[in-house]
Amino acid sequence: MTSSRAPGRALGLARARARAALPALLLLQAGALVGVARASVEAHLSPECRAFLYRGTAPAGLESPSLRRICQRYGGRARYVTLYDTAGRAPVYSAYTFKRSDGERRANAPWMFEPQLSASSGSREMQPMGRGEASRSLEDAQAVLEDYDDAAGYERGQLNPDEHQADPGDKAATYALTNAVPQAREFRAGPWAEQLHAVRRRLNNYCRGVAYVVTGVTGAGHAIRRQSADRVAVPACMWSAYCCVDFDRSAPYGERHKLPAFAHYGLNDRRNNQVSEMPVGKLEEFLKGSTYVEKSFRIFADDCVPPPPVRP
Repeated sequence: MTSSRAPGRALGLARARARAALPALLLLQAGALVGVARASVEAHLSPECRAFLYRGTAPAGLESPSLRRICQRYGGRARYVTLYDTAGRAPVYSAYTFKRSDGERRANAPWMFEPQLSASSGSREMQPMGRGEASRSLEDAQAVLEDYDDAAGYERGQLNPDEHQADPGDKAATYALTNAVPQAREFRAGPWAEQLHAVRRRLNNYCRGVAYVVTGVTGAGHAIRRQSADRVAVPACMWSAYCCVDFDRSAPYGERHKLPAFAHYGLNDRRNNQVSEMPVGKLEEFLKGSTYVEKSFRIFADDCVPPPPVRP
């Protein structure tokens, strides 16, 4: 179930959990920074990669020594952009362009790793993830398949979801562990999945141009552990926002007032996981007050305000 207004109780609970998560997140980062591979990740995105960002501009106000901006590549093409935390071994956000689709998921897609985070690889394209010895050279800076083997109650949740892509290559590229976070099974299959479908239908029906989407997480309260060590940060909340400045002005009011931009968030929890919809500005206020983003944090350049019409 979704709500167009964030209920006060849910908002308070989300803020409390996210704030409580900060000390644990900082400790996790401090421990994991030792020995992290210095990757050849793009400090300045190429035009091909900036195409996934509204006005070619990444979300502002997210800075940390452990963050790496990755242009996720697959099949000879850039597919989307991820800001990745090598300390928590989890993405902070993925930014992508929505493609009109039927919502079907790709079957039998292999999970992949990001060579750009590995000092031992010269490739810039994601590759199928192996197990055992094949994954040991990767695990300092990113999650591996073994991390999820005993993650009771959690599944790999995509920030750029398969259901929001149409091209087979774009869909396959969403199965990168650098695009996945540990998501509570009940949250992923219930309220979050329902909201993914609601956004897909809205953009399918009423967005005439390009829809830019950014989906991210707040600080982790704990981590998936393997061999007595913290491995992958579990987010306290998940959030998403879209921007489509070229939309159908004759859409029903219930949908039109959620264009050109709108957002939602939900607690990554088995039970208290209702998803709430809200204006993008309200989501930014929530994140500024409850997590480690800076006061300058902004998801979309110019707040996704459509440019004025050109006069003849």
